[in-house]
Amino acid sequence: MANEFRGDLKGRHRRFAIVVSRYNESITGKLLTGAVDTLVDAGVEDDSIDVFWVPGAWEIPLIADLLAGSQRYAGVICLGAVIRGETTHDQHINRQVSQSLGQTALASGVPVLMGVLTCNSLEQAIHRSGGNVGNKGVECAEAALEMANLLPQLPDRSA
Repeated sequence: MANEFRGDLKGRHRRFAIVVSRYNESITGKLLTGAVDTLVDAGVEDDSIDVFWVPGAWEIPLIADLLAGSQRYAGVICLGAVIRGETTHDQHINRQVSQSLGQTALASGVPVLMGVLTCNSLEQAIHRSGGNVGNKGVECAEAALEMANLLPQLPDRSA
């Protein structure tokens, strides 16, 4: 039988950072509430959740990189909402933010969760921040918990 490894959704004795964009705060505030509630329900203490507000999605990667690099956190949850406008500006932001967050996770070895909504309309963002499509903040917090509990199970790479 194959060996199988899974992380669970327990957060006791773990510390998490959440980087959240103020831009589109009516959306990102709901993502944040979902993430915090999920972490607390999983046993993470209130004072083990640090929330860092940034102006917009573009600024998320810098703070996420510094937080992940500090090695103080079991995971860094990144929350934002970029909504398509009349130009291609949103595409440039989305591409760079997602690539930067992925690179941060790989370089730091800390789970960095991409909860930046990339929507075509405000309606889509509303649906993904607690509406009829769920809450991406909840999903990212669950993924952060699972990854934080999976990483310690990996074979020692120094051996």
